[in-house]
Amino acid sequence: MFEGLFQPLHMLVVFAIALLIFGPKKLPELGKGLGESIRGFKSAMSAKDEIKVEVKDEPKPPVPKEITAQS
Repeated sequence: MFEGLFQPLHMLVVFAIALLIFGPKKLPELGKGLGESIRGFKSAMSAKDEIKVEVKDEPKPPVPKEITAQS
């Protein structure tokens, strides 16, 4: 389905269109912002994994006897 999507000619056309739309001065700033957002997303995902590990390692609180007697 996507066999020829990322061919070099296609990438050149996309880059040329981006250059025409944003201009040569704004394009590096957009690339920098995109890179920073990707790095932020990756660090947030790794932090989310660390939080899950910490929660799994905590012992469960004891159940009060009143609740177990009612069951």
